Amino acid sequence: MSGVDSMIQITVGNLEFAARLERERAPRTAAALLRLLPLRGSLLQARWSGESAWMPLGDLETGVGEENATDQPTPGQLLLYPKGISETEILFPYGQTVFASKFGRLRGNHVLTIASGGEQLAELGRRVVWEGAQPIAILAVSAPPPS
Repeated sequence: MSGVDSMIQITVGNLEFAARLERERAPRTAAALLRLLPLRGSLLQARWSGESAWMPLGDLETGVGEENATDQPTPGQLLLYPKGISETEILFPYGQTVFASKFGRLRGNHVLTIASGGEQLAELGRRVVWEGAQPIAILAVSAPPPS
């Protein structure tokens, strides 16, 4: 899939988001994420990171280190945290976030940015806080060819 025509579709329950891969800023992480797709699992309220949800991926090996890393993503800037002092995960900020674990602050690779559906981030947050775990699917999709 070329960098120009790929988008990532994220579905959380019945909420739909389209995300842009941060290929220029995180090329190795973007390539690793594409190799992992499709991903399906549960999105949970983050315990230590503030207004953020996370998709635990356990001991999954991504083959990447730190790249385009941050510990303070803005809402809609999704991070891939490759296994380190904490387990592999995807962090999905919906509000003010400082990425952390029980071991302290973490830096995750900013690999996806929500391009559409951002107006639903507050609802995503409400759901993970008040309704608990939400089903999540992350899929690569191709844009239709230009007409």
